[in-house]
Amino acid sequence: MLQAAIIGYGGMGKWHHEAISGQVKDIAVTGAYDLRPEANDEARAKGLKVYAAARDLFADQDIDVVIIATPNDSHKDYIIQGLEAGKHVVCEKPVVLSSADLLEIMEVGKTSPGLFTIHQNRRWDRDFQTVKTILEEGEVGKAYFIESRVNGSSVFLHGWRDYKINGGGMLYDWGVHLIDQALQLIPEKVTSVTAHLFNIHSQEVDDNVKVLLTFESGISMLLEVATNCFIPAPRWHVSGRDGTFVIYNWQCEGKIVKLADSSALKWENDIVYTAAGPTRTMAPRPVNTTVEKPLPQILDARGNEYHRWSSADIFYHNLVEAIRGEAALLVQPEEALRVLKVMELAFASAEQGHGVSCLI
Repeated sequence: MLQAAIIGYGGMGKWHHEAISGQVKDIAVTGAYDLRPEANDEARAKGLKVYAAARDLFADQDIDVVIIATPNDSHKDYIIQGLEAGKHVVCEKPVVLSSADLLEIMEVGKTSPGLFTIHQNRRWDRDFQTVKTILEEGEVGKAYFIESRVNGSSVFLHGWRDYKINGGGMLYDWGVHLIDQALQLIPEKVTSVTAHLFNIHSQEVDDNVKVLLTFESGISMLLEVATNCFIPAPRWHVSGRDGTFVIYNWQCEGKIVKLADSSALKWENDIVYTAAGPTRTMAPRPVNTTVEKPLPQILDARGNEYHRWSSADIFYHNLVEAIRGEAALLVQPEEALRVLKVMELAFASAEQGHGVSCLI
């Protein structure tokens, strides 16, 4: 049985504790450390050993795995200390605030017996797995434009996420997930990044984000995170050569509409009168030329439906297997490095006011 300790017993720290306790029989969370007395009181109430300092946690020979769930600006030092202590380290996203910092960590990792991975848990969201399956099966033909949106209406950012010094803002908070999903979805190099970062209510950091990625084959992907959107757009809208599909929400309500066959519509000479006025190009298709299908039912590798704790179940079972030498880590530092480089280009694009060419 591996023993784990959590640094940062806040919202996500408690999430990791609960998820591991309920899903992962080979790991036991036994300790915690937090700068805040009230968080330490919560940890004690849960039966955890509370450390007086982070160095005491790293020095504890009984601890095998360290889980870092602190504000973003503190990740780097804790990761390095954990690896230097020979621990296996799991860090919340974004792993650090710059690619240079991650490269420094990766150098330390080369001489550490401990494994290092990043909790990019949105790879196992049911909506993302649904999109991945539809595209892999070629249901709508070759995709050329993919829209991925997370729209909320909370307006104000919470706590440290509203402060630049802590690595706050929506590009770091949710953008990192959408970029990671994009790079997992399209196995090609990114050739350009164009970003618009808005400060609508926040004084210091971006609270609304739009990022357009272009890939080598010409596929484009629009990523959007909004905190003051009161009429949410669909979670996913994907345009392919032979059809379109939409996923409206986290419940995976949606549909696929595709060509019934590969034949083109017969072009008529007469104008078609629609609500948009006289038009041929935008006239609605005859219903017999398309077919509507439900979204596929997605199961994980064990044949189970994706559920609330699916990401923790898959992520931590993989970590256990990797520690035992039975599997490679599902989330590699090199993948997080690529995400960070794209994020850095997004910040540069927003500052410069134009797109940035690249080959990442």
